[in-house]
Amino acid sequence: METPDIVIIKRCLSGDKEVFSELVSRYKKLIYNVIYNIINNKEEVYDIAQEVFIKIYKSLDKYDPTYKFSTWSVKIATNYCLDVVRKKKIDTMPIDDAIGVSSDIDTPESSYIKQELSERINNELMKLPEKYRIVLILYHKNGLSYEEMTQVLNEPMSIIKNRLFRARKMLRERLAEERKEGIL
Repeated sequence: METPDIVIIKRCLSGDKEVFSELVSRYKKLIYNVIYNIINNKEEVYDIAQEVFIKIYKSLDKYDPTYKFSTWSVKIATNYCLDVVRKKKIDTMPIDDAIGVSSDIDTPESSYIKQELSERINNELMKLPEKYRIVLILYHKNGLSYEEMTQVLNEPMSIIKNRLFRARKMLRERLAEERKEGIL
């Protein structure tokens, strides 16, 4: 039976630093995905993940067990990544899965078309204001629920739902405009 997160956290706080590796093992895939989806730079993911896990470790005493540890960790990762993005002004971010660019038959032509569409979606996504771009990524790419997004972004549910609705609408309108211009 798997040791509950809170037990591991209490052991860490009482001085057993070695047990933190269990939390890293449990949540590294989730944290890597969050980082990659915001940063979109494979070379930076591991470095940033190390920084995020250090921040998580140093903040364990602030963890509120009424929330899921995974949600709390994603909030730390998201905030750290947003700081990195603001500092570096990164220009690209994938959202392939958010729009559902897929086909049952993968021919070279369909693969190329999917890649082209994906690049256009990414370009349009990057033009969205950050507050709209982030909700699309957290919901569609990272699979966070509305409730988890309210905790990660520290915003009320109504704001999260509104931003997600507006973000989808803005992205859809931008892509429709490209279609009219014959770009897509």
